[in-house]
Amino acid sequence: MDIDLLAKMVKEAILDHDTVTLPGVGCFVAELVPSTFSDKGYTINPPYRRLYFSPKQGADTYLVDLYARDNEEVDADMATRILTEFLAEMKEVLKVKKTVVFPGLGRLRATRENHFFFVADEDLDIYPAGFGLEPISLKTHVETPEEVAATVSSLAAELLGPEPALPEAAPAAEMADQVGHDAEPEEEMAGQAGHDEASVEEMADQVGHDAEPEEEMAGQAGQDVVPAPERKKRSWKGLWITLGVMAALVLLAAAALAIVGRVAPAWLDPFLYTPEQLEVLYP
Repeated sequence: MDIDLLAKMVKEAILDHDTVTLPGVGCFVAELVPSTFSDKGYTINPPYRRLYFSPKQGADTYLVDLYARDNEEVDADMATRILTEFLAEMKEVLKVKKTVVFPGLGRLRATRENHFFFVADEDLDIYPAGFGLEPISLKTHVETPEEVAATVSSLAAELLGPEPALPEAAPAAEMADQVGHDAEPEEEMAGQAGHDEASVEEMADQVGHDAEPEEEMAGQAGQDVVPAPERKKRSWKGLWITLGVMAALVLLAAAALAIVGRVAPAWLDPFLYTPEQLEVLYP
């Protein structure tokens, strides 16, 4: 047996099992890692299986069974003895040289205190179920100015609520009917003109009797009476000015938020995510 054959058997066994024991040394452990975020949360990485080494001894005999299966003249007892002797020799070499290379897997290394750990190859793939999975970048879609404007408009509409309903103008037909009812016939108007004619003297007398004192007229002149339509027009004008100012402030705030989210997302993330989500976004 050599290290190439041992690495080949370990890789074959770990594809179907989560632990593969090296008698007298420890065991390889494969752990499923779920999807993660990188690049400040703009890239989604697919799940994969991570391989590491544990000094704890397992109870499995996968390597012994593989060696006995590939060598028909070797039974289980002899396979166990061959594998144990080779691993004991490899362990001593590891303590001296501090590194043993497993081709196709990685490097089994030892610290100064002879604690063993494993460094897997970067291109190691022991997750057949994840074949074809690739990282997904969220930066591939660039929003157009029209999309940004539509988003800001919808946000402003949600914040401001529905616009107040304007008073409906009377239909043209009703106005025409009302004018028709209020208009007097030409003959009636002519008759009224005849009855209303008065002599100059009578008009003068009437003016003299109906004239108000100078003081009362001055008091009435000092009063500013604003017609009801004028007051209503001013109130609507003030309301629309207020709504316009509020809409402008909301649009400015939304635009500033969008700019900050693109330029400095790391500064905005603590306000949008919980501490647990931030640990996933920035492992």
